[in-house]
Amino acid sequence: MFYLVGLGLGDVKDITVHGLEIVKKSKRVYLEAYTSVLQGGQAALEEFYGRDVILADRDTVELQSDELLTGADEEDVTFLVVGDPLGATTHTDLILRAIERNIPYKVIHNASIMNAVGCCGLQLYTFGETVSIVFWTDTWRPHSFFDKIAANKERGLHTLCLLDIKMKEQTIENLMKGRKIYEPPRFMMTSQAAEQIVEVIEKRREECGSCVLSEDSVCVGLARVGLENQKIVVATLKQMTSVDLGGPLHSLIIPGNLHPLESDMLRHFALDDTVHTQLKS
Repeated sequence: MFYLVGLGLGDVKDITVHGLEIVKKSKRVYLEAYTSVLQGGQAALEEFYGRDVILADRDTVELQSDELLTGADEEDVTFLVVGDPLGATTHTDLILRAIERNIPYKVIHNASIMNAVGCCGLQLYTFGETVSIVFWTDTWRPHSFFDKIAANKERGLHTLCLLDIKMKEQTIENLMKGRKIYEPPRFMMTSQAAEQIVEVIEKRREECGSCVLSEDSVCVGLARVGLENQKIVVATLKQMTSVDLGGPLHSLIIPGNLHPLESDMLRHFALDDTVHTQLKS
């Protein structure tokens, strides 16, 4: 059997009992290591499980999946994913490849940021399409994510913004020369995401004269959701550009229409009295 097992929100103990039983009986265990990060990483898992864990980067999963699936029709092979296994399309692709090879599979689900965002008090039923905000470069500054935020906002829906992660990335020079030299990991913070959103707001206002959001629109910054040092701050977008929520992983929410109970909860996390008052209006 080929198992895809969710690890939960980031602590090694977040794995389900069912998932842990599968890990302990599997012949090989892989850890997906590029769509999210686990507190303590590979070493923490190996210590907790009492067995070796093979690190699987993007190349392994996307380009060498045949090697990953080899033997899974004769023995148990487990693929560990931080959060829920089906939170990324890459993992659906693994299932399709297993089906093509007549390898049976099973998914063991777990909590992910997609449902854990309810910790801030916003109701999951009133979230619209989730968006990803990527790191801008000098020559690539996509704005397409903002159109989805605006569409959600116009419908009164909240938007969960997943922030970019760069793992095992190469510079263009090293990539062109075939040198296996990788840049240090980078994680987008809520402050940088807010900066990029504010820049798009300013540009849209210049082009159209108006925008569905402003620098004073309320947003919710979340960091390390599910861990002991979880942090939530509600501020305006302008304020969020200078808010330090500490280490990764970060997410950002742009609220839509608020139910009174949602407003009550958000006020508990307000950065200052101005935001607290704005949430009462």
